[in-house]
Amino acid sequence: MNTDWIAVDWGTSSLRAWAIDAQGATLDTAQSTKGMGTLAPSEFEAALLELIEPWIKGSSANAPMQIIACGMVGARQGWIEALYAKVPSLPISATLTKAPTQDPRLDVQIVPGLSQSTPADVMRGEETQIAGFQAQFPKFDGIICLPGTHTKWAHVSAGEVVSFQSFMTGEMFALLSKHSVLKHSLRDGTWDDTAFDDALADTLSRPEKLASKLFTLRAEDLLKGLDGGAAKARLSGLLIGAELAAAKPYWLGQMVALIGDDGLTDLYASALKTQGIIAQRTNPTDMTLAGLKSARASILE
Repeated sequence: MNTDWIAVDWGTSSLRAWAIDAQGATLDTAQSTKGMGTLAPSEFEAALLELIEPWIKGSSANAPMQIIACGMVGARQGWIEALYAKVPSLPISATLTKAPTQDPRLDVQIVPGLSQSTPADVMRGEETQIAGFQAQFPKFDGIICLPGTHTKWAHVSAGEVVSFQSFMTGEMFALLSKHSVLKHSLRDGTWDDTAFDDALADTLSRPEKLASKLFTLRAEDLLKGLDGGAAKARLSGLLIGAELAAAKPYWLGQMVALIGDDGLTDLYASALKTQGIIAQRTNPTDMTLAGLKSARASILE
């Protein structure tokens, strides 16, 4: 196997790597659970070597393996902090940050995230997916939504990220499901599309009612009995509805693209469809890899 360089997506809970040949084709993939959240800064190099050792056997100090990494590996608690580039900006425009290594075979370069001064906001990892999307759809002008733990809505125009807004919707769902009184009502059950749609409509039209509507889930379960699947669907609908209401200045009248895992992206696509928006959907892994290829191309120019 003749690996030309290695692409790495290093998140909080996982590490993924791709061996890439000189033509840009993927030769092999590998992954582990050694995400940023499990490692001290001094442990990143060993975690990476454990994963990619078979791919760098021909490398040396004179010809080190180039590794382009994105994600939380560049966070303040990561291998080394890759400082943010301020928007408006190309998704990948700043100089990549070189990580310190003991093994001379490694040349690790980390993609910086993006920051926004007012209102204060940051992203790390999503900028690489946006860059990958732009590489595949260079004429796109509109909004890119990246659903996740912290969902991002990014305004993209003329190849730049003009502004963006983050929502803790995914994290709020997890916290309410596991650490609030609602956990007693969110039992296993069949997902209820109607319950999701109704809850979505509630908070899209009256987002100020969110806190009250959340407790209604518990009260209704106590008084009437509520199917666990329907309760989860309603919780999701309430939270996404409130998010869409707040993000309306972004998506209203715009082209919208979604980058995210199928299950969550399905919900956002369904929610946007109720507002007359048919969102373009793309695979997050494909966008990440395309973005890492763009990052490497930028330092070879």
